[in-house]
Formats: sequence, structure tokens, C-alpha cells
Amino acid sequence: MRILFDIVHPADVLFFLNPMRLMKARGDTIKIVSRQKDVAGDLLDQFGLEHESISIAGNGRFGLARELIVRDWQMLKAVRTFRPDVMLGFGGVAISHVGKLLAVPSVSFYAADTASLQTRITWPFIDHLYVPQAYAGDVPEGRTSRFPGIKELSYFHPENFAVDDDVACANGWDKQVPNYFVRTVSWRANHDLGKSGWSDETLRQLVSKLAARGKVHISSERPLPAEMEVYRYKGAKNQLHHVMAKCELYVGESATMAHEACLLGVPSIYDGTDHPGTTRELASEGLLTALRQPGPEPLLAEVDELLKIDVKQTVDARRKAYLSVRPNLAQFVVDAADRHALPVSR
Repeated sequence: MRILFDIVHPADVLFFLNPMRLMKARGDTIKIVSRQKDVAGDLLDQFGLEHESISIAGNGRFGLARELIVRDWQMLKAVRTFRPDVMLGFGGVAISHVGKLLAVPSVSFYAADTASLQTRITWPFIDHLYVPQAYAGDVPEGRTSRFPGIKELSYFHPENFAVDDDVACANGWDKQVPNYFVRTVSWRANHDLGKSGWSDETLRQLVSKLAARGKVHISSERPLPAEMEVYRYKGAKNQLHHVMAKCELYVGESATMAHEACLLGVPSIYDGTDHPGTTRELASEGLLTALRQPGPEPLLAEVDELLKIDVKQTVDARRKAYLSVRPNLAQFVVDAADRHALPVSR
């Protein structure tokens, strides 16, 4: 088959990486259409995946609207040239529009049931949508299927990812002291409009508390205060999770990275305004603590609570129980592509 992948976010790279490998192994031809957003392009490059960048992430309502026009137009040209049998995306805004226009099947996987703007401009046009069972948002009737677990199971299922201590060491893990992982975001995505995150002062207080106990690794989409730059993760983008897996605690504004930490057995605090169904599911399983940015004092109190006792063993046991009844999603994605592709390659 000829399969086009629409990559708009770094997490999309990880979600589709193993399905791409499975497809290539069986002889399919793939084309990756990317977007300049955070480290998405870097990840594709470091995984050795050729891609064509067709837009730069917009900023604010006007910037995002302008990008949508550019991306739809560039996607139209890419699809006419490549002539795919099916198009896959996470969210899938551009492929839904172009697919409807050119009669090419578009398949979206999605998990952010709080992203009402994106879904309003995608669901009317998408051919089929796949969401987690915990997804609580509106979906297109008759064109939606559900899968168990969370999207991160496509990459972080134990069959797909194994932690390598040597790789972790080479990318900044210090095995002599406790390590901690902190994530801040830029709040520029379409589902972030009108929202903001940690202040610099909150970040300073958090990092100061953790740095007093060990080594801090910060992954940030936004500029950091000058004195925080020393903590910025400087390793390879595609090897960051080997370092995260060796940390004693994850604290961050990114729900995606909180979910990833859970699947790696790392105690996690997600401190964000959006709590999608998958985040609530993990919290109900005791795999993460979900806060709604109440300010530095409650956040730091929760950090203190998790640092009081060794909870990593408990979290890892809960992780194994969670995984025991949830599948590796990589093959699920491949099967979905087969299910919806045009019957005869053009």
C-alpha cells in the first residue's frame, strides 16, 4: 500500500513510529508530511525517517488560522503527487479536508477530548476516528471506533520499548544521585488558546526543591529563565525517555509526557488545566496525581508527599496490572490502515 502520515506534534512521531516500521517491513511505501512544532522534525530525523515539512506551528488564533490554510494547500499538493491509498493522522485536520476533497480515505486517532476547536473542524470531514474507551468528547456517529488504554501504548508498550541504562547515562542520567524530570509547555496549541501555565516563580520553586535532592532534567517548549538553563535536557531527542525512565519523579504541565512516565513506571504529577478522559483513567488506576494548577504551594506540597516515601515500586506494580489487560497498539494502527484503505492501489 501507499500510506501518508500527517505528523503535527512530537507525540505523533512516537505514536506512529512502530506502525511505520511494521508497514515498511511488509513492503508498504510511506510518506511523512510534517510540521515545524517543538522537536517533531528533530525526532523524525533522529529516527531516520524522511519527511516533508509543509507548515510552521502558528501562534494564537490568527496564526493558527493562517497555518491551517497553508497546511491544507500544501497537503493537497502532497496527496496529488504521492497518491496514497489511505492517510493517517493524530487529530488529522488537514488530511480530513483534503481526503474529503480528493476521495482518499482519512483515518484519525485522537485522545484530547478537551480540544473542541480542532474537533469541530475535523470530525465533519474525517472518514473514520479511533479514540480511547475513556474519551469523553463528541465523536462522529457511525464513523468512530474505540480502543482500550491510552495512545502511548503504541510506543511504550513493553513489547516496543526497553530502557537502556547505557543510553540513559550517555544522555544525562546520573546514577549516583536521585534524578527528577520536569516538563513545561508553550501553550501555543489550538487546544491551549486562552490558557497559561506555570509562572517562572513556580518553576524556580519546584526546581529548587528537586535540585536540593538530586539532578533535575527540564524538557521545555518555552524559553527558560537564565538560571534554569543549566537544568535543560541536552541529550538526543529520541533518547529522552531512557532518562525519564530512570527518574524518581515526573512533574509537568504536559499530560502526554505524564502518561509516558506512567507507562515507564515513574511516579507522576500532572499539573494542567485540561484533564482528558485518559488522564482521569490513569489517575483512577493510581498511576498519576492530577492537579489543576492550584498554584505553587499545593503543587510543592504534593511533591513533598511523593518524595516522603519510595512509591516507585508501588507505581510499577500498578503499571504492570494496567498493561496486563491492554494491548500493544502498534499492530492495531496497521490493521486500521488496512481496514480503511482504498481496495485497489492506484
